[in-house]
Amino acid sequence: MHETPDHPQDTIPTAAESAPSDTPTPETSAADLERLGRELEEARAAVLYARAETENIRRRAAEDVQKASRFAVEKFAGNLLSVKDSLEAALASDPANAAALREGVELTLRQLDAAFEGAHIKPEDPLGDKFDPNRHQAMAMVDSEQPANTVVAVMLKGYTLHERVLRPALVSVAKGS
Repeated sequence: MHETPDHPQDTIPTAAESAPSDTPTPETSAADLERLGRELEEARAAVLYARAETENIRRRAAEDVQKASRFAVEKFAGNLLSVKDSLEAALASDPANAAALREGVELTLRQLDAAFEGAHIKPEDPLGDKFDPNRHQAMAMVDSEQPANTVVAVMLKGYTLHERVLRPALVSVAKGS
């Protein structure tokens, strides 16, 4: 048989027994208060350190973003330097030698195409495609045998950068019958 205590207060712990060890009580010694004060100062210092570290990380990230945007075209610009050099060489060449001039211009165009390819810039020549106002700019509507809204002439190619339109193609569009 289980015995129950005669008095209910016999089972309730005293305040000193139930209080957490770090909570000051009248019985807390000066050494305990000193220890708690040091722990509080250590916690404050840790919070200040964490705040400073967070601010440093935020500042470094902002600087990295600024540098990335400022120097994003560095590789592309480096590739364009050879194109500029080739154009200057073509202008300095003998104007009487048209074949050499043409060859130099073709070489320069290949260098420029390679620079564009490396930068993910792609030409868009929409001849025969359906007119897309998001990618093309209609300069004229012309009579044509083609179905209505078909690109029948390209006056100027368009260009995209990672599928984003840099310049829309300037086109003539069929009126239809």
